[in-house]
Amino acid sequence: MTRIHWFLCWLILLPMVASAQKGREYLTRPLPDNWMDNDAMFQQILPVEDHWWEVFEDATLDSLIDLAVEQNTDVLMALNRIEQARANLRIARSDYFPSLSLDGGWTRQQTSGNTGNGSPQGWNSYYDASVNLSWQVDVFGTIRMKVKAQKENFAASKEEYNATMVSLCAEVASAYFNLREMQQELDVLQRNAVSQQAVVKITEVRYSTGLVSKLDVAQAKSVYFSTLASIPATEAGVTRYINALAVLLGMYPQDVAAALSVPRALPDYMEPVGVGVPANLLLRRPDVRAAERKVGAQAALLGATKLDWLPSFFLNGSFGYASHDTRDFTKRNSMTWSIAPSMTWNLFDGGRSLNEERLQRAQLDECINQFNQTVLTAVQEVDNAMSAYRNSIKQIVACREMLNQGKEVLNLSLDLYKQGLTPFQNVLDAQRSLLTYENTLVKAKGYSLVCLVQMYQALGGGW
Repeated sequence: MTRIHWFLCWLILLPMVASAQKGREYLTRPLPDNWMDNDAMFQQILPVEDHWWEVFEDATLDSLIDLAVEQNTDVLMALNRIEQARANLRIARSDYFPSLSLDGGWTRQQTSGNTGNGSPQGWNSYYDASVNLSWQVDVFGTIRMKVKAQKENFAASKEEYNATMVSLCAEVASAYFNLREMQQELDVLQRNAVSQQAVVKITEVRYSTGLVSKLDVAQAKSVYFSTLASIPATEAGVTRYINALAVLLGMYPQDVAAALSVPRALPDYMEPVGVGVPANLLLRRPDVRAAERKVGAQAALLGATKLDWLPSFFLNGSFGYASHDTRDFTKRNSMTWSIAPSMTWNLFDGGRSLNEERLQRAQLDECINQFNQTVLTAVQEVDNAMSAYRNSIKQIVACREMLNQGKEVLNLSLDLYKQGLTPFQNVLDAQRSLLTYENTLVKAKGYSLVCLVQMYQALGGGW
């Protein structure tokens, strides 16, 4: 090709490459101006603690997350996808190099004597062996763009693995705290049942001495058996969360039931949380990074599709030997070779290339929109988690005061009832209220911990 031809080709190429990178300018979506205002519960420090579950100082939780990381099937599948992406990248890179093949064989053929060319009928046989080379010269960068696309896909698969790990750690911690919460609720029911049984005995004694009617005994037993009736459902909830944890750990329930059946108190955690700098927050989330990588991969594929409009250059050649007799096979006169540079330029294909470019452009737009949706979802999840955690702390403070007052009401009403100064209905109301208050406090603590876990997940912490 002359210099003028090369210059014309590059004039066509440069706008195509620039257009392939155009998707990058759609990757920035401004955050709200007032997003994540200063709050006493949150501190803008970096980085967010990766092993955030260690702040709870619960050895059982630490062990569960370690087991889940090693055995969870979702994690193993994410690793499989990384290996697939790595193999695709290596396949794409192999196009940089020439392909070599070795051909060899023996041929025996008979020629016809009745073809009219005057040649007599005869037999012909020979041996041949050759090394063949085929190489596409990446003049305009088509192969390079395809390799770049696979490189971005490989990076995206690693980010998806990180996202799986973040989600797994959060799911294990949430299930664990829900289990401990349910066990605490069961403990509340059992302790209140014991207390209510003691009140039943008090009413029976007072009834046997003629101080009260049998109605007091019946009412006391009604509250007592109502509490007992709530215990089986709570025990079923404990079993349900043990089974959920077993699935997350990649184990059978009976393998973990013994270790998790022993109740433990919920961590009493109400500390400020480092949420990171808003401008850098989204860069931490692996799902956002994976979405950005996919945009880059699709932009590279669009660039490769545009480059298909340009000619392709190939270098083909072969070297070998052919001889009728094996004794002459390696002699100089038996040598064969060929070299054949070639060019192909698709001038018309019925609109296939044009529509392939339109397809890749539409897929790039879809990836960009998916990225923006991921950003919006990330902001929503962080806002929701922060608001939920902030208000859960307020709820715990109020529930503790409510419980203290409930205990005092029960003690006062029971003392007055023993002295015959108040009706038994006040004792019943105090018992029911105390049970409700204790359950509410336990639920509030468990909910607060789950909200904290969700916030760490939304912030991209955990791996």
